[in-house]
Amino acid sequence: MTRTLTVGLDGSPESRAAAEWAAREAQLLGLPLKLVQVWEPVPAPMAQAPLLGPETHQHWTERTTRETAEGIRLRHPGLDVITEQLSGRPAEALADAAKDAELLVLGSRGLSGVGGFMVGSVGLSVVAHAERPVVLVRAGEQAADEHEMDPVGIPSAAAPFRPVVLGLDIESPDEELIAFAFAAAVRRGTSLRVVHGWNPPPYYAYGLSVDLELHGELARSETTALAEALIPWRKKFPDVEVTEESSYGSPGNHLVDASREASLVVVGRRIRRSPFGAHIGSVTHTVLHHSAAPVAVVPHN
Repeated sequence: MTRTLTVGLDGSPESRAAAEWAAREAQLLGLPLKLVQVWEPVPAPMAQAPLLGPETHQHWTERTTRETAEGIRLRHPGLDVITEQLSGRPAEALADAAKDAELLVLGSRGLSGVGGFMVGSVGLSVVAHAERPVVLVRAGEQAADEHEMDPVGIPSAAAPFRPVVLGLDIESPDEELIAFAFAAAVRRGTSLRVVHGWNPPPYYAYGLSVDLELHGELARSETTALAEALIPWRKKFPDVEVTEESSYGSPGNHLVDASREASLVVVGRRIRRSPFGAHIGSVTHTVLHHSAAPVAVVPHN
């Protein structure tokens, strides 16, 4: 069965931005786009109100999906657009819908004043439980935001893509995560910027500020380990320009800084089988809430 690129809709500006991003990505991947809207049944007491009844609510969700699909078909001629209505709890329904998707794309509200996301409980739950990669897209995200400025300094979707940024833990570099980032760079025709942040072991911490030689040794060790982890991938993707950055400090903060010049930020999430809680890891949590670019979260063992 052909996978689709699936996007969750709820009629909000952020979900419309996610749908547009998903349409562009579906064209890059050569896959159909599936628009999914989850109809959450109205509680019985509320269903008695004429304006909030289940028929009215369902009609509204169907209209939103239909109008979004029509708009995308106009703006992206030739793209195969499918719509689907689901019923149930949104987080569970979307995580289940991701099983048959190449990617699941969700919208996330931007924080006023600072670049970044406000990830709600549904988004966090889906990211934590989906078995396929999930991409979070800010409200207001435009195609030109993913591209370099044109020669006269004006944002333009016709200019080359900004780099893809990959956050990599060199203690357990996962192949699925790295392959996803390289593939994203290939289909954008852009470079890959691999960012690694490190902190000294606790027993080094007290002496680090005064022992510059020790700091230098740790920095060289981390830089070497990062370079070695990427050697086979450079050979596998010889046409992708790769830059490596191994820096002292919080990995999440380094990735947030790098996101300001990125077309996409790629981070991992270690799969945990517990059904309770949103286990996404501190680095991924930081990036999800503060990235200035769309974020892809890739689950891995």
